[in-house]
Amino acid sequence: MLKIFDANDGMPEERGHWASKVEFLLAVAGNVVGLGNVWRFPYLCYKNGGGAFLVPYLVFVATCGIPLFLLETSSGQYTQEGGITCWRKLCPLAEGIGYGGQLILLYSCMTYIIILSWALLYLVFSFSSQLPWASCGNYWNTDTCMDFTTKTNTSRSNDTFSTSAATEFWERRVLSISGGIEEIGGIRVEILVCLIVMWIICYFCIWKGVKSTGKVVYFTATFPYVMLLILLVRGLTLPGAMEGVVFYLLPDPSRLLDPQVWMEAGSQIFFSFSIGVGSLTVLGSYNKYNNDCYRDCMWLCLLNCGTSMVAGFAVFSVLGFMANQQGVSISEVAESGPGLAFIAYPQAVALMPLPQVWAVSFFVMLILLGLDTQFVAMEVIMTSITDLFPTVIRRRGRREAFLLLFCLTCFVLQLVMITEGGMYTFQMFDYYACNGACILFLCVFESLALGWIFGAEKLFNIIKDMTGVRPNVYFKICWLFLTPGVSLVSFICSLVEYQPLTFNRWYVYPSWAYAVGWILALSSILLVPGWALYKIATESGTLTQRLSRLCKPNPDYSLTQQGAELSHIADSPSD
Repeated sequence: MLKIFDANDGMPEERGHWASKVEFLLAVAGNVVGLGNVWRFPYLCYKNGGGAFLVPYLVFVATCGIPLFLLETSSGQYTQEGGITCWRKLCPLAEGIGYGGQLILLYSCMTYIIILSWALLYLVFSFSSQLPWASCGNYWNTDTCMDFTTKTNTSRSNDTFSTSAATEFWERRVLSISGGIEEIGGIRVEILVCLIVMWIICYFCIWKGVKSTGKVVYFTATFPYVMLLILLVRGLTLPGAMEGVVFYLLPDPSRLLDPQVWMEAGSQIFFSFSIGVGSLTVLGSYNKYNNDCYRDCMWLCLLNCGTSMVAGFAVFSVLGFMANQQGVSISEVAESGPGLAFIAYPQAVALMPLPQVWAVSFFVMLILLGLDTQFVAMEVIMTSITDLFPTVIRRRGRREAFLLLFCLTCFVLQLVMITEGGMYTFQMFDYYACNGACILFLCVFESLALGWIFGAEKLFNIIKDMTGVRPNVYFKICWLFLTPGVSLVSFICSLVEYQPLTFNRWYVYPSWAYAVGWILALSSILLVPGWALYKIATESGTLTQRLSRLCKPNPDYSLTQQGAELSHIADSPSD
């Protein structure tokens, strides 16, 4: 429990810890197991060689995912600080990594909650007597609308030019999408209302810090698994389900020679493990000093990968059923991203008996999966900023006020994303600001700073002191060589293979939009060298003296009392 000073004594509140280990495990599980497990991993698996895709996937898990997961969680637990100030206790020169990670999280908060708003709107429509995306007799439908529940369209036009009722509902009813980013149009009022509701929910989930977050995750992190299990059992009992599962896992070893497959595997790991942006550092920082973070990391990484695999079976069993009902190939109904969540899956649900029940189940699961990731990201940003200004914010009532200001600011900035042209802006933020290349860049320097400058041996001694277990020497090899090497190669490849963003494979953005996109991408990347140069320029002494001071923990920013008493362990010779 949190210990709070009396407001009358003028002292700031204590930072606090998780009330129990279970709260930490559920918070991390809720953060790393998100929408990407449901709509991105299954799609990538089938697209990039089925079962063969597991080879590059597991390579990145072993060389980057688990090592960085342990690195960040243990460094947060050791420093008891947020994603920015933790670097002052580790390597002040690299503090720009913390700022860059928080900026990426800010961009993610602005886009992720839009998805939750769409899901909430679909959930409301799921209670209709007839699902509105299941038929073509609505005011938003065109003459080329195809009703797959009856396999008929509203006109006798060629099926080649027809669009599904689910697609028209998504594009013409929900988004009312315009012709391009230049045509902003009006705000979609229904999405606006849903967005306000989601911000209110997120606010009250974390308004008291870990004291409220730790309680909310008991529901939000566990109930999606119940829904996923229900959808999995239902999916596997549908006709055509086995064809979908085979299509999902059918190995195509030739795809392993394609560099793009390896890049997408790496990108999926960095996103799904939530590494590089400081989330795990903050969540770990609320642990007691002697928590066994080593064992926790192993189990949480296994849970993340296992959930992705199970979600693949749930999704592709339903897509196999959908292809069976329509008499088409599964490749024609399998999509990624919003296309899977808001077109393909709702369309499949419309073909099932009692479609409202399965629609409600799916969107409740989607909302809860995303809600965890959203409010944990908000908590990470709040903690990191609070730890920067503890005497100002960590006082009674101020955190709640600052969180409200944060939510209102994000809400105002993202209003452009819920206009008729908002989808184009949303995709631009998602493609550039939250780009995997930006996270790869941060991870390269994170592993170099902690593995080489702070010292991998120090990290080993710290983890042994905290947990009583000395990690496998493999992790040292990863932190020193494999993780920075693989991350750097992946970052370079992502730049070489860069393709300008298009929408629906036909809309090409104007030049100014690409310029804005690159500014968003570089805004987080340039904080790393920019901060380092700023600190070097403002320090006193010779260049060698400046670098020497900046590469050591800041003496004016000491460890917590327990950490300070035990910090000599970190510098002691290994066993």
